[in-house]
Formats: sequence, C-alpha cells, structure tokens
Amino acid sequence: MIYFEKSQPAPECLEQQKEKSQGDYKCEGVLEKLKADFKNKCYICEFKEPVTINVEHFRPHRGNKDLMFSWDNLFWSCSHCNNTKRDNFEDMIDCTDINEDIENRIKIIMLPFPKESVRIEALDERLSTNTTVELLNEVFNGTTKLKTIEASNLRNKVLREILEFQKCLLDYYEEGFEEDDKEYFLANIKRHLKKSSNFTSFKRGIIKENEAFKERFEQYFD
Repeated sequence: MIYFEKSQPAPECLEQQKEKSQGDYKCEGVLEKLKADFKNKCYICEFKEPVTINVEHFRPHRGNKDLMFSWDNLFWSCSHCNNTKRDNFEDMIDCTDINEDIENRIKIIMLPFPKESVRIEALDERLSTNTTVELLNEVFNGTTKLKTIEASNLRNKVLREILEFQKCLLDYYEEGFEEDDKEYFLANIKRHLKKSSNFTSFKRGIIKENEAFKERFEQYFD
C-alpha cells in the first residue's frame, strides 16, 4: 500500500444523495474523482485498472449515514480485496493521510520466482500497522480455498511486474550502452516507481532494500 492524496472538496452529488431515502454514494462525481485520486488502482493490492471495482467504505458504516456518505471514507478497491476485507478490519493505516506515513510502516517483499508467497512485515508495533499487515497477508496469500486461488492469480501478476522492473534495472546498469539508451532505461525505471504504476510498493521496496538503488532512484518516488 502507498499514499494517495484524496482530492477536496467532496463531490456535490454525495450530499444530494445523502438527503434521499434511497441515496446512492456511488454517484457519477464520486466514481470519477475516486478513479483519479487512486490512479485507477485498488488501494489495497495496487492492481491497476481492475476489471471488478468496488467503492469501499474504509471504516464500515453499518447503516450510519454520515459514514456511508463521507467522502473521506470512500476508497477505490478491487472485488478480491473488498471481499477479503469486508467489515473485519477497522483499525487500519489510512493510506490517504500523509501523516500516517504508510510506506515506512510496512515492508512488502516477494522473491521473483513462481510459487513464492508474499512476505509482509510490520515496521512498528502500532495496532493499525499490525491490522494492515494482517489484511495484506490475507489478500496476497489467501484464506479460503477460493481466496487462495485468487491470491495466487494476483501474485502471478505481481511476479510479472517485478521481473519487468528487474530487467529495467539490469539494462540501466549494463555497461556498453550510449547515454541516450541510459536515459531511456531511466525513464522506464521512473515510470515503474510512480504511484500510478502496477504494484508500486513492491518495486519501491526493492529500491529501499539496496543502498545503491536507494541513493540513485528514491528521488523518483512521487
């Protein structure tokens, strides 16, 4: 998970829908702004352009209209993550709050080989960190038989992204290329490190684990 800045103010349609007896928080203005704010990625697994999308309540509303129609409580999620989280994870790191510093509170690693699991590590002892780690572990490694299959499919996508990123790093450091080639390889690395890319936290984690990479590329984290 990475930090996403939530745009303000809230879409006007939210307040209008809240006043209705059968109002819908998934109004057009909400969908457009959430898609843009979260870079059309699931905020939990970071899968870009998911084919199944849920407008999720970060804090379960349980019928509370204020929470149901709160702009700050609406997030962009894929169905796999939404159905894994449900109402079972309340005290989590809010990835839209810059003060929560989510990217320095969780380490997420997957070795670049088939059949590997994802390792998620809490970097502090706060309850919200441990709860978030627990959710990510269920998302990427599965729980039920069906969710385990879905998680395996998700890891396969992560693996392909990591391998593509590794190739960019190998090309950049290979000797014998002209400066124009180096700039091209650097542009690809920068694209992979943007929060709009697929599974950004895995690739940023690779950079942060290597001092040479960190010194050269951490400046491109947006």
